[in-house]
Amino acid sequence: MLFNLRPEKECAFDELSLGEVMLRLDPGDTRIKTARSFSVWEGGGEYNVARGLRRCFGMNTGVATALADNEIGRLIEDLILQGGVDTSLIRWVPFDGTGKTVRNGLNFTERGFSIRGALGVSDRGNSAASLIKEGDFDWDFIFGKLGVRWLHTGGIFAALSPSTAQAALEAVKAAKKYGTAVSYDLNYRPSLWQSIGGKEKAREVNSAIAGFVDVLIGNEEDFTACLGLEIEGNEAGLKGLSVEGYRKMALRVVEMYPAVRVVATTLRTVKTASVNDWSAVCLAGGIFYQGIELPSLQIFDRVGGGDSFASGLIYGFLTGAQPQRALDLGVAHGALAMTTPGDTSMASLKEVEAVVNGEGARVQR
Repeated sequence: MLFNLRPEKECAFDELSLGEVMLRLDPGDTRIKTARSFSVWEGGGEYNVARGLRRCFGMNTGVATALADNEIGRLIEDLILQGGVDTSLIRWVPFDGTGKTVRNGLNFTERGFSIRGALGVSDRGNSAASLIKEGDFDWDFIFGKLGVRWLHTGGIFAALSPSTAQAALEAVKAAKKYGTAVSYDLNYRPSLWQSIGGKEKAREVNSAIAGFVDVLIGNEEDFTACLGLEIEGNEAGLKGLSVEGYRKMALRVVEMYPAVRVVATTLRTVKTASVNDWSAVCLAGGIFYQGIELPSLQIFDRVGGGDSFASGLIYGFLTGAQPQRALDLGVAHGALAMTTPGDTSMASLKEVEAVVNGEGARVQR
């Protein structure tokens, strides 16, 4: 078995995510700079995994985060509650009245269409989550008393500030102490790291965290930028890797970080903002797997597709599925999440299984 997971009966949470939850403002079919109204969603790289596991797969999930205690924070809380994710571990930080010292993060996101790519504009400086530091969460109580089967966090949260990097490291160390499985999505964002040390700092932080991770998720740019991994014959982020290239990369990762049991990455060939080839690969237990392939997938909103892939993959492992099935569940869930608006999934387990089984998109009556 890949994972010796803690029994469900002794854990309050199947999965817990550590990360920031922002308010996403979506201009719909228009653009941010010309919008006159916005739809709002909640979203965040780590949180999206917890929500997908809860709403699509029926897992008991929670989020460890911080919000400024004002009306925007309470709106984000209400959206989280609608997603079924437990809010008891949210740290509420007193609002200063103007947001000079603490505020809630905002994320303006255009969906993109055809030759116009998706566009995200974050407004998250001094957010409550970026101020999270070591000691803010009682991990001995959370992992030891409440019980958590799986912890998910990632490089977006770790990049918010020097203190969140240390908080993420503290969390993964505590998780391992109590036998909780850990997944980590590298999710490299140059803009987040540039003010706290750039690529060099990203490598320092992520390399330290990777030593305590069971499932490491990322693409070739993530692995080169975050871990300093040299990929022979490839310009990361420009040409992409072949499937064989990903296999070699994954083998190198587990050689560098022996604690890592699974290395997974999505395969996305962007034809236009609206049409992508979509699949994924993973190395698990020394065996390399390729997921179902969905060529020329029509994209409605690509944001959160990778997070939904992660939640499908984690669901598979939480329920004892073999790596091939876990990978296929991730591919299917990520694809379905990109057919609806917002960062988070609106898919059902029945729909995910239908994609895995190769069923078409016939009208269901």
